[in-house]
Amino acid sequence: MILLQVNQLQKYYGADLILSNIKLELQTRDRVALVGRNGAGKSTLLKIIAGHLSHDGGEIIKPKDVTIGYLAQNTGLESKLSILEEMLTVFEELRQMEQSLRRLEKQMADPSIFEDQSRYERILKEYDSLQVKFKEQGGYQYEADIRSVLHGLNFHDSSVMISSLSGGQKTRLALGKLLLTKPDILILDEPTNHLDIDTLSWLEQYLQSYDGAILIVSHDRYFLDKVVTQVYEVSRKQIQRYSGNYSSYLDQKAANYEREMKLYEKQQQEIANLQDFIQRNLARASTTKRAQIRRKKLEKMDVMDRPLGDEKSANFSFDIERQSGNDVLLVESLSVGYDGERISENISFRAFKGESIALVGPNGIGKSTLLKTIIKKLPALSGTIQYGTNLSIGYYDQEQAELKSNKRVLNELWDEYPLKSEKEIRTVLGNFLFSGDDVLKTVSTLSGGEKARLALAKLMLEKANVLILDEPTNHLDLDSKEILENALIDYPGTILFVSHDRYFINRIATKVLELSRQGSCEYLGDYDYYLEKKLEQEELAALALAESAKKLTQVDTVERNSYQQDKESKKLERQRKRKLEEIELRIEELEEEIQEFEQLLCEPDIFQDHEKVLEINIKSEKAKAELEHLMEEWAELAE
Repeated sequence: MILLQVNQLQKYYGADLILSNIKLELQTRDRVALVGRNGAGKSTLLKIIAGHLSHDGGEIIKPKDVTIGYLAQNTGLESKLSILEEMLTVFEELRQMEQSLRRLEKQMADPSIFEDQSRYERILKEYDSLQVKFKEQGGYQYEADIRSVLHGLNFHDSSVMISSLSGGQKTRLALGKLLLTKPDILILDEPTNHLDIDTLSWLEQYLQSYDGAILIVSHDRYFLDKVVTQVYEVSRKQIQRYSGNYSSYLDQKAANYEREMKLYEKQQQEIANLQDFIQRNLARASTTKRAQIRRKKLEKMDVMDRPLGDEKSANFSFDIERQSGNDVLLVESLSVGYDGERISENISFRAFKGESIALVGPNGIGKSTLLKTIIKKLPALSGTIQYGTNLSIGYYDQEQAELKSNKRVLNELWDEYPLKSEKEIRTVLGNFLFSGDDVLKTVSTLSGGEKARLALAKLMLEKANVLILDEPTNHLDLDSKEILENALIDYPGTILFVSHDRYFINRIATKVLELSRQGSCEYLGDYDYYLEKKLEQEELAALALAESAKKLTQVDTVERNSYQQDKESKKLERQRKRKLEEIELRIEELEEEIQEFEQLLCEPDIFQDHEKVLEINIKSEKAKAELEHLMEEWAELAE
């Protein structure tokens, strides 16, 4: 079923055309990624589709009953409620239905309801109808859905007040609330921001099984490979569709460009040959007719435009001024934290020249704290860090905390390297896509992506032989990430980095260091190797646990059987006694009823009314029959 169609859409900002002739279609269970450079118009297109922004041409066709849920970048959930209370607001209609069901149940439990048969049937019919509707809309599972989503997004205490959460936690909670609404079309703009690797894995699995259509903008290529089955690329104001995941899109795009370039070059060669023939033969009487035929062919030819390659990309590399020693870092029994409070302890590892070490672990485990401790921004709480010889360390801060000045971009670099000429500084900035008047922008007004590129430019000029990188791919578009990866792969020094970008880790890491509260563990390989080893460890642990349980079972079988038999015997004895007590109580009731019937039969008013006598005799005989049966049952149980 087609949920939404975008036809020939256009969008202007003032006189500037942002999007032109955009065509896009979403069907049930489509998984679509929207990719393109920063500033290409991806977020603008999402806002237009979600109805948050107007468009200047074309049309968006959507059935009236199709619902759209939209999560913008870094949208934090603001509320005075607790986490659970806020999540329950999604199911307000179901909760009202639940209250109505309880009210109807209370009415049906009132004995007086049976006095009015028509009212009873009306209430029963209303209850049945409401119960079916409640079940169909997920009334019996919405609380489990809330628990599942909160647990998946790493919220383990739902009583916490939302106002006390950090900005990143509020963004995650906004995502969770949107997921619980289950719209027909789920539109997510950078949903992977502020998510650790475990949470990302959960979100991937959740979205893979989502019943509606999904439209995503994300710079997380590993995430896109796992989730999407179509890619729309926004480039030069236009849009083009590719089937498959992100890696498939890259392959198709490269193959298309190569094929189009070959066709273009072949046609250009044909044009050159025709022109050469015409020039040589047009003036000669014997060949002028053939030359005229070729000129007509050339005039009618549909000349291809030269295929457009990638738009301008950042272009940089990291070099070193001098080599370090072979031993770069030796960390032993290190504890890290803030203000004397430990976040993680017993961290031990070694780093050698040329290694690229990825530091992984859940949010809040102390990864950034460890990096800051290594570069001496924070003191070690215990343990030691030994530094190798000839080390020069360059540090990239994920928050770009140092880039808040009122300097111009040009001066931010030039003031640190005053011996370089303005042309040299402008060349460096040009390699990081700061061209023309861009270098005159004030640093504090730059976007996240621009600050990231400026921080990388400063890092490149340091020519350090050890790079300490804290989330270096944050704020970078997909092309810039690939340029950064290629630069780091060619880097001759040592790298220690924190990243949630699993695609980036796979390309860069030669070793993975997993951090936990109690220590660290090394894995000699990339991210996929780390996952494989973790899975093996979990399977071995499960097998060991099962084996241990099996041995305990064998040892305890006799005792447990004896205990179970004794327990069963006591249970049967309790049931026998309880049954005897119930029978004795009923026997007393029946004997009293029979006595009352006999007294009634002696009364003159009853004795003279044959119908009443018959009715009482029937009841008396029935009671006597039941009494006789119970006496026999009691005798059997009493033996």
